[in-house]
Amino acid sequence: MADVLVYVDHVDGAVRKPTLELLTLARRIGEPVAVALGAGAEATAPVLAEHGAVRVLAADAAEFAEYLVVPKVDALQAAYEAVAPVAVLVPSSAEGKEVAARLAVRIGSGLITDAIDLEAGEEGVVATQSAFAAAFTTRSRVSKGTPVITVKPNSAPVQAAPAAGAVQTLAVVFGSASTGTKIVSRIPRESTGRPELTEAAIVVSGGRGVNGAENFALIEALADSLGAAVGASRAAVDAGWYPHANQVGQTGKSVSPQLYIASGISGAIQHRAGMQTSKTIVAINKDAEAPIFDLVDYGIVGDLFDVVPQLTDEINTRKG
Repeated sequence: MADVLVYVDHVDGAVRKPTLELLTLARRIGEPVAVALGAGAEATAPVLAEHGAVRVLAADAAEFAEYLVVPKVDALQAAYEAVAPVAVLVPSSAEGKEVAARLAVRIGSGLITDAIDLEAGEEGVVATQSAFAAAFTTRSRVSKGTPVITVKPNSAPVQAAPAAGAVQTLAVVFGSASTGTKIVSRIPRESTGRPELTEAAIVVSGGRGVNGAENFALIEALADSLGAAVGASRAAVDAGWYPHANQVGQTGKSVSPQLYIASGISGAIQHRAGMQTSKTIVAINKDAEAPIFDLVDYGIVGDLFDVVPQLTDEINTRKG
């Protein structure tokens, strides 16, 4: 079978879930060859092998930590030239999309972003996308070059499929543009102990109906009872009630969890664009005419200040 390059998203050797999903999808179209960069790159090998990587191309250099994006593109291009894959798969994070786009330009290939499924077609890899705020589902393929595809988190199950996972050192020559933008400082984000928003299996979001930053404690309590991430609508973020990093929507983050609970969110198109591909959607809103109810699997017409605490208590009782 032909090789498929998979760009590894990891933190000091700890592989993040979207990469394991990419390995599942990659096995549908070829043999996964993982590309791990930076500190802890070789430490990713056992997990990557467990999930189907036949080889792990690893590289570590100061440039990956000291400069933005371009050194990683140099490395992925080196892997592309060494392997000659049938496709290159990258997680659909903000950085992942930039890396993928820059690589596609360099190798003269087409780019598909935010795919939710992949399959092998007679004329190449076919990607399924959710387009125009999930109003349409499209099937696309690249007509020129090797397809470079970014895949949304939670688009595929993580499935173990043990493979060799042999580690090979990737030789990288950094171009003159790689040192154009230097990182001068870092501030660690304070951990909440909750899952990463874009990777979470369950997301609980609050909107304008929460009516204040202090009331987001209700949303957080429900989320914690479910082991969920917390999201917020643009209205709530613009009002200063919750951080922009938690915004779900067209100008925020796009999520596709197994369960999405929207509390006090009207369902404007801006918000729907970021969560419509969720597998099951539940809405709590006191306005029976709210647009969000046109989208949901289950809807509760009621005051979130009554419903959410009762729901949280019931979940905790059943867990106990």
